[in-house]
Amino acid sequence: MLSSAASAAAESSTSSVSTRDLAAQLATAYRAVRDETERRAAPLSPEDQVVQSMPDASPAKWQRAHTTWFFEQFLLGPHCPDYQVFHPDYAFLFNSYYVSAGPRHTRAARGLLTRPGVAEIAAYRRHVDEAMLNWFVTADAAKLEEVAPLIEVGLNHEQQHQELLLTDILHAFAQNPIPPAYDPAWRLPTTDHHGEDWVTLPEGIHPIGHAGDSFHFDNEKPVHRALVGPVRLARHLVTNAEWLQFMAEGGYRTATLWLMDGFACAEREGWEAPGHWRQVDGEWKIMTLGSLQSIDPDAPVCHVSYYEADAFARWAGKHLPTEMEWEVAARAGQLPDAFGAVWQWTRSAYAPYPGYKAIDGALGEYNGKFMVNQLVLRGSSCATPEGHSRVTYRNFFYPHHRWQFTGMRLADYGA
Repeated sequence: MLSSAASAAAESSTSSVSTRDLAAQLATAYRAVRDETERRAAPLSPEDQVVQSMPDASPAKWQRAHTTWFFEQFLLGPHCPDYQVFHPDYAFLFNSYYVSAGPRHTRAARGLLTRPGVAEIAAYRRHVDEAMLNWFVTADAAKLEEVAPLIEVGLNHEQQHQELLLTDILHAFAQNPIPPAYDPAWRLPTTDHHGEDWVTLPEGIHPIGHAGDSFHFDNEKPVHRALVGPVRLARHLVTNAEWLQFMAEGGYRTATLWLMDGFACAEREGWEAPGHWRQVDGEWKIMTLGSLQSIDPDAPVCHVSYYEADAFARWAGKHLPTEMEWEVAARAGQLPDAFGAVWQWTRSAYAPYPGYKAIDGALGEYNGKFMVNQLVLRGSSCATPEGHSRVTYRNFFYPHHRWQFTGMRLADYGA
């Protein structure tokens, strides 16, 4: 992954050698990310790539096209005068939520787009990739330096969709009565349960947010100070064994454990267990990317909503941590399973940091306009692409969402 194209551009001179170096760096990063999307889509049939199992999910074909439209819309169109748009209707079909970029197809109806087909989307990706790679070679130094940060946004945006590609197809596969496998060898990563159970954070004022010029999204800034502690954070994630105990003791039926909206949601949706769990001959199993598997009691629980995580914490006599507490502990290296297993719910509302200002233009819609009614998750999951995790990353979802690889750890405030 291109770690700091902006820094490389700033440090490069206008010599032809430095221009070639930056162009090569951009091209290498671009190819790596675009190839990873295709690698993740490769096991899917054309039928798999069209299905949309719920309004919050998107078909794999649409995601492959949308991430391509991003480069066409924000890079090639404004910065490459000779670029020829692949198809005039694709901007309408594959714009997601960028109102400033023009009208768009209804999100909940993306699964109705049987045309263009998978082959046409592959041709679209090749067309844009060829134009981008050619543009890296032909653009002058000033232009490369100008757009390098924008290219990084596009690549990180595509990495986000690489994760969604897996979580969305898993949700679709989970609707099948005969469970298919995306990858028969897939297993949820194991986590380390050694060491002390709790991390103690004494009271103190800490910097929160991303510092420096390495890549970050705008919602990770500005750096500000926050009072954290005293609090203890669980060093380890809540496991399936602990969740099975919560279920056995009536956790899903005990209204006093739940937020009012959460219990209403659980009743309405018929929740008896985490998402993708199902009973087979009296045994709980979980639908995974490797098909239906037995519950591993030592694995971290995943596919739980904020509502469920909050109820579990209350049942355990504990709380969910704030995102500031999580960041302080993770920055100190005290959470060994912070990354690579499941995203972890915090009790922090997704809101702007003090002094936050969205970037100018259409990309200002990327994060800022969603800063209400959602909760922050920290860390990363087993579906997160390599190079896309950092301690200041702020993921966010609505409290009822549970189709992502979402889990939890506990916080203890003592009295």
